[in-house]
Amino acid sequence: MANDSGQEPAPAPTLERVSDRPRALLLENVHDDAAFVLRDAGYDVERLTVALGEDELVARIRGTHLLGIRSNTTVTQRVLDAAEDLVAIGAFCIGTNQIDLAAATDKGVAVFNAPFSNTRSVVELALSELIALTRRLTDKSTDMHAGIWDKSAVGSHEVRGRRLGIVGYGNIGSQLSVLAEALGMSVLFFDTSDKLALGNARRCGTLEELLAQADVVTLHVDGRVGNSGLFGEEQFARMKPGAVFLNLSRGFVVDHKALRAHIESGHLAGAAVDVFPQEPKAAGEEFVSELRGLRNVILTPHVGGSTEEAQQDIGNFVAGKLRDYAAEGNTSLSVNLPQVSLPRAPGTTRVLLLHANTPGVLATVNGVLADHGLNIEGQLLGTSGGLGYVVTDVAALDNDDVVTALRQLPETVRLWVLR
Repeated sequence: MANDSGQEPAPAPTLERVSDRPRALLLENVHDDAAFVLRDAGYDVERLTVALGEDELVARIRGTHLLGIRSNTTVTQRVLDAAEDLVAIGAFCIGTNQIDLAAATDKGVAVFNAPFSNTRSVVELALSELIALTRRLTDKSTDMHAGIWDKSAVGSHEVRGRRLGIVGYGNIGSQLSVLAEALGMSVLFFDTSDKLALGNARRCGTLEELLAQADVVTLHVDGRVGNSGLFGEEQFARMKPGAVFLNLSRGFVVDHKALRAHIESGHLAGAAVDVFPQEPKAAGEEFVSELRGLRNVILTPHVGGSTEEAQQDIGNFVAGKLRDYAAEGNTSLSVNLPQVSLPRAPGTTRVLLLHANTPGVLATVNGVLADHGLNIEGQLLGTSGGLGYVVTDVAALDNDDVVTALRQLPETVRLWVLR
């Protein structure tokens, strides 16, 4: 069948296993449980403790069916072009901005993340830091290590009765809101999306309104490109004198030179930063930042979600999503593919088709199946934007002609068969 250009479409890649033991590559010291889940599912698992650069990843990705990363490995178009056998990518973290989602979608590669697993860990770190900064505990500790005994209460405050301004009221921001109220803080929040205010939290109509009132400002925004440079000189200047600032979201959101200037001038009383525009790829590499050496500034190496509890939960959750997608075609909670979850009919062959979301595709698919004498035992279609995903269970599939016919449809993005 020819496409609109009159040319025969190139065969779409297949996700049928090319060996008895497919391969999973896990980077950045992903938790042991992820490897256990995938090995139990029949995968050969290679694990590295470090992130890989683009050239290194291109060299290793061929023959890999499942890829697991955290925040320091970038999956580019070039990497995906080299990943001929790649079925799915697991981001063992919240963010997926390190993955070219458009390119992954174009190639029919599913992407999964862990949107909830480390929420509590990040919230607890934010709470501990806002208390430490408000009490100036970092200064007290530094002085004590230097042999200085200073019991002065100057600049040290309770958090009770102070105003917490949360920028980004998603899973983390909203849970922080509830716990901060339990400490006696009043909570303001700003979000570009409509969000339900929990407890006594009050929504601000603008970021400027929040900055003018908050004693503590904490960022919990996502990694979308539009958030780059969100917080700079103008925003710091609008904060209350003596306020403190926290960023546990994304490094590229904040202008660190501007933050340093406002700390050094005394306008801001302190800051805590867990994420940075450039971060070392592995333990032992030098950390470089404009924020080093400042008093009452807490710097942590991107450990907001790095508790043993969170990492274990993330390992199990994301690895389970990768396993289930490869084994059953289940896209529940995929960040880039239509959401489809169909229980497998016993004794059937499952045909999974990612396709351009154009009218009539389902009828065409079913026509091809009928032409080859295949009875449909179960079927579910999901669409999202320009992509459609149809999962079909048929009674038997012992003729590859139907697979070839479906693969050659001009709308086909990717096709695979689970027998």
